[in-house]
Amino acid sequence: MGVDSPQPVRILVVDDDPGDVLMIEEALADSDVDKIIDVVSDGEEAMEFLRAEGRHEQARRPDVILLDLNMPRMDGRQVLGAVKQDEDLRTIPIVVLTTSNADTDIVGSYTLQANAYVTKPIDLDDFNDVVRRIDEFFGRVVVLPKRI
Repeated sequence: MGVDSPQPVRILVVDDDPGDVLMIEEALADSDVDKIIDVVSDGEEAMEFLRAEGRHEQARRPDVILLDLNMPRMDGRQVLGAVKQDEDLRTIPIVVLTTSNADTDIVGSYTLQANAYVTKPIDLDDFNDVVRRIDEFFGRVVVLPKRI
């Protein structure tokens, strides 16, 4: 990926709030970084997607994950822990993108090896700006691990 990569960046959005998902998708669509966006609505589905199992057996490995913390069934903390403990998945960068600014969530996420922690802004323009900056950073600046 990075600057001279011809392949689009694959982004997996893991968020149970349809409004936030829509705003994330719109903000990502506004940038000129070539990308493919996949969306799942909870942690269990995220793990199914990442392991290409069940309804996601055709899923392709993402280059980066945007992960909400507070979701039903399996929350973001559990997903983060499971991904970073999995030999095949641990190199996928994970950006926690959540409404929580609680110190326990921030420290806990970094303890579980999140690559970044970003609080979702309430203001729509600020929200779009934050998502675009994440997109720009992972789509143009960072050298991502090659897909297996």
